[in-house]
Amino acid sequence: MTPLLAIDTSAAHCAAALRLEGRTLARVEPMAKGQAERLMPFLEELLASEGLGFKDLAAIGVGCGPGNFTGLRIGVSAARGLALGLSIPAVGVSGFEAAGLGHPRPVTIALPAPRDHLWLQRLAEAGAEAPRLAPASEAGDVRHAPDAEALVRAI
Repeated sequence: MTPLLAIDTSAAHCAAALRLEGRTLARVEPMAKGQAERLMPFLEELLASEGLGFKDLAAIGVGCGPGNFTGLRIGVSAARGLALGLSIPAVGVSGFEAAGLGHPRPVTIALPAPRDHLWLQRLAEAGAEAPRLAPASEAGDVRHAPDAEALVRAI
């Protein structure tokens, strides 16, 4: 048993997924604020639902954007602190990488941005172009990001 934990706080939510014995349990709590106070109890509840604690984890994945700076900082800090304290790896995963899983390359991924804009990134076989911000009307033929639960499952 090698439990893996994924965390995402890049938007107005706390999201986490636990990969355990070939299955994935994901939870999302929408919230406009309060992620910093809620994240650790939220993670403890997810782990406890499977009879686990932080000490049982083998690795942690964390969403690293794009997204709200404060939200990203909360998730990355929690993942880094847990990883250091538990002596396990923490891996940052971009929303573009997570959304692009399972799609043939090349593919353009769109993630929501403020004010009717989208973050766009083209993923190719051998890498990715730099993300760019564009008006939603210019998005063209893109794959839109999954919701928070699907995204945290992919991390």
